[in-house]
Amino acid sequence: MGSKVISCAKEFYNVLRCLQDEESSDPCTYEEDVQILKMNGDRIPVLNMYCGNHTVFICEKAVPKKNKPDDPQITETSNCTDDDVDEDEDGDDANTFQTELGPQPLTVMKARQLLSWYTLSQNANVTAVDNNTALHSLWVRCDMSDPAGTTWFGAETICMGNKVSGVKLYSVTCRGSTVDKKSLLTLEELKQEHKKRHHPSSMTIKGSARFNLFGSAVVENTTIESQSNVTVDFKWSHVESILETPPLSSTATLNIKVASGDMRSPMFEMYRELEFLQTLADGLRTGETEWMEPLESTSAVNLTKSFLEELQSTAKTLPDQAAKPAETTKQKPDADTPIFNSLLERGDLDFVEQLWVRMRKSVTSYQDIGDCLKLVIEALRYGDIKPWIHRDSSSSLSKLILQSYHQQIDHVSLTGVTPVHMLLEMGLDKMRKDYINYLIGNLLPMTVNLCINLSPCYYLSTEVDLQEQVIRLRKLHHLLEIIVTCSTFLGLPYDRLFLLTQSCLQHYKTYPYDEEHEFKLQIKPALISHFYQKEQPVVWGAEVSSGHGPREVRTSLQLSDRPLVDHVIFETDYPNETVNGDSEDPAFFSTMVCCSLTNFA
Repeated sequence: MGSKVISCAKEFYNVLRCLQDEESSDPCTYEEDVQILKMNGDRIPVLNMYCGNHTVFICEKAVPKKNKPDDPQITETSNCTDDDVDEDEDGDDANTFQTELGPQPLTVMKARQLLSWYTLSQNANVTAVDNNTALHSLWVRCDMSDPAGTTWFGAETICMGNKVSGVKLYSVTCRGSTVDKKSLLTLEELKQEHKKRHHPSSMTIKGSARFNLFGSAVVENTTIESQSNVTVDFKWSHVESILETPPLSSTATLNIKVASGDMRSPMFEMYRELEFLQTLADGLRTGETEWMEPLESTSAVNLTKSFLEELQSTAKTLPDQAAKPAETTKQKPDADTPIFNSLLERGDLDFVEQLWVRMRKSVTSYQDIGDCLKLVIEALRYGDIKPWIHRDSSSSLSKLILQSYHQQIDHVSLTGVTPVHMLLEMGLDKMRKDYINYLIGNLLPMTVNLCINLSPCYYLSTEVDLQEQVIRLRKLHHLLEIIVTCSTFLGLPYDRLFLLTQSCLQHYKTYPYDEEHEFKLQIKPALISHFYQKEQPVVWGAEVSSGHGPREVRTSLQLSDRPLVDHVIFETDYPNETVNGDSEDPAFFSTMVCCSLTNFA
């Protein structure tokens, strides 16, 4: 019997070692009913605090895929070195016929068996097992079929040098949501759970909590979902009681994920302007354009004619009025423009920028763009207008205006994509100035350092092609969405905003545009105390630990407003109509993680 167990342990080790050595992260099927995945531990909430971004093995139930009725039955294998023979040859078409059940747990008995094989395979004292290389941590989804309600089992190797000297075994148990705080584990009971396993001479207790500061909102029992989310994580020592409010001495870290296009954002109007810019860029790239609904009822051509006539009329009146065309022709703000937009408006729009403002709200075809630019170029050629432009303007139309000052204008053929190209340049020029104007103007105490950070003008360069310029402008916009959210809704001071700006600028010089990226910012709890001190946390945790270094062991309790485990269904002890946010007593799910240390020496 013992030799069979050791044989199974060696076979299991070989499968895991094979998966560990492969660069691919494709799942492997073992013994027909077990699927093994390789992933980062931070992708699973309940494992994040123990595994972080380290690679782990996840074992779960292998769920057969439902294929097309006329497809031959596919046989699963237990050999992870097979060259993906069961890979779907029909691509996305076949995927539509597969069931989407999500991750499925194994029985607690099967999970214990896998952990015992993992532990035996790492124990050099077992005579039939070689001194094998340390494996990644192993975590097994469980179905809560035992009295303790176990949802995960885990195992992690402890190494002394290159030799595995022991294994830490973890069990994760969960309870359904409850509003009865008296039924929650007390701090003293958590300490006793730790003492049962480890008999420590001394223990330390640390607290942690996460609060939502900005994101989805509940209005009249309806959740308004938001892709933007700002949370704060607290960590502190000397925990006194379960669910205590984080003290002001805590360390606090903001987690900032902001999606462009939120209608609540002061940046929403600029986002719509950027959308139109992106529409032009996509049209140049693909040859097809889906025009946005115009914001003006007057046609683009008529708006342009009126603009030119206004300039001509101004030029014929008082000379001092002619010197200030931007002031006399400034458009009236829309009635529904949010009050916060005054932070982002510029009062020094030159001729080209004002033309862009009118055209982007009214053009609905390539013909519109060509006709408007034809009117402008003819007015320049015949000297009907002498508009002013910013010295650093770089668009093709700006260059024509400079030439018109000397009555020498190059011929421009307004055919093909040339008009779209010219309009896109106008928008890029204008919006770059908008964004930099806000950054410099609102972070004035740090202007010099900010300018240094912007060099060598990665975000302002016109030397790259137009498509890349649009990408970099989107990065600037996203950066500004983040800063404005933290400034307007959280009221962060200048020094924190400046550090966040630097972090975003440096990040986007290296990495591609990604609204899912979560930016981090250290802050003092006192800056946001009014946001969280009267609110309930979305996650609250206490951790008892003892030992040092690799032999440190921990017992933790986490209370959360939603399950930290996604492969089982939990019962609740409150009516279905009661939801967090509508009840005076919030409901919490309980998750406890216990650890045991097994030494091989």
